[in-house]
Amino acid sequence: MNEYSDTALQSQAVFRTGFGMHARKLIVFIAQAITVGLALAFLLTVFWPDLRRTETSTSSVEVRETAEPAVLAPTSGPVSYATAVERAAPAVVNINTAKVVTEAPNPLLNDPVFRQFFGRGLESPRKRVERSLGSGVIFSPQGYILTNHHVIGGADAIQVFLHDGRSASAQVIGGDPETDVAVLKIDLKNLPAITLAKSERVRVGDVVLAIGNPFGVGQTVTMGIVSATGRSALGINTFENFIQTDAAINPGNSGGALVDAQGHLIGINTAIFSQTGGSVGIGFAIPSGLAKGVMEQIIEHGRPLRGWLGFEAQVLTPELMDAFGLKKGTQGLVITTLYRNGPAHKAGVQPGDVLVAINGVKAGDAREVLLAISSQKPGARIKLDLMRGGKPLTLEAIAGERPLTQPQQRGRR
Repeated sequence: MNEYSDTALQSQAVFRTGFGMHARKLIVFIAQAITVGLALAFLLTVFWPDLRRTETSTSSVEVRETAEPAVLAPTSGPVSYATAVERAAPAVVNINTAKVVTEAPNPLLNDPVFRQFFGRGLESPRKRVERSLGSGVIFSPQGYILTNHHVIGGADAIQVFLHDGRSASAQVIGGDPETDVAVLKIDLKNLPAITLAKSERVRVGDVVLAIGNPFGVGQTVTMGIVSATGRSALGINTFENFIQTDAAINPGNSGGALVDAQGHLIGINTAIFSQTGGSVGIGFAIPSGLAKGVMEQIIEHGRPLRGWLGFEAQVLTPELMDAFGLKKGTQGLVITTLYRNGPAHKAGVQPGDVLVAINGVKAGDAREVLLAISSQKPGARIKLDLMRGGKPLTLEAIAGERPLTQPQQRGRR
């Protein structure tokens, strides 16, 4: 027993000694691991501070979400607009016009001495053919083509060339210089007609394509975006409501198509702003809705029918208010010119009257009044709220038909 006991005690002593050594090594290992971990964590927080953010901190960030379903779209945008061009291009035509121009004889021929030396044969006026190029859009399979009035104005002969290689002489159905819209007709079968989009739904930033015949090189496509809508007071046309785009519009593009990314017509290319004559990214197109309305009236009546009252007016200024004895802050237009026996004159309007409202709508801008009157059909009754001698006056005029006027040719292509 003693021998056994001594042996057991020795074994226990050895076990305790070995356990103690292992325990110390384990403690040292854990301490080293903790130290290394702390050092690593310190380095991570110094060089990557974003790692310190917790879930609770992200929950305080304001995020805007929509309840509408997500719209799947390509991450890099379309790589080609070929499908849109294939859809619209067949309906875009090239227009060649010819006009016989008579040149007056040289003033030197009025000198009898000059005529004696160079003969009398030079006295007769010379005639030459002036040619120009433009574009147009086939609106219907019946052969109606929409283009700009300035493209075909005064032409003696018009030839239309289609995308498929065919050509035909065109008949002028009618034109409207005040919106710069004209309607032609050709007699061909199986004509491709363009599809219209709602031009009033066009938004700034929409991708658009301009298709036409710039410089007579043949059908060409340029791309851009809608830069603005509802542009007016540019001095290009009498009635303006342009779509502005940075798609290149050059000479020969007039009357061509401005289409959306699906190839649907949203406008008729008309003019640019440029100091050099080249495209600088400020082009204008007549909205397809406006052009369609004018086209339908031309086809039906041979001309657009617009209301007219026969007066001119200007916005009231402080000086005019003092001159007419009006209270400061009076809003309206003062009648400056009145056409004798015109609708307004017959209704009793006098020069110096202040137009306050038309059909119940305040008259604050001359262009808005022009649009309000012209939107009425001839024969319509128009209520005029006036101020005369500081007292209110209401008259009723019967609209006449607005006579056509020729706007200035500014920036047209």
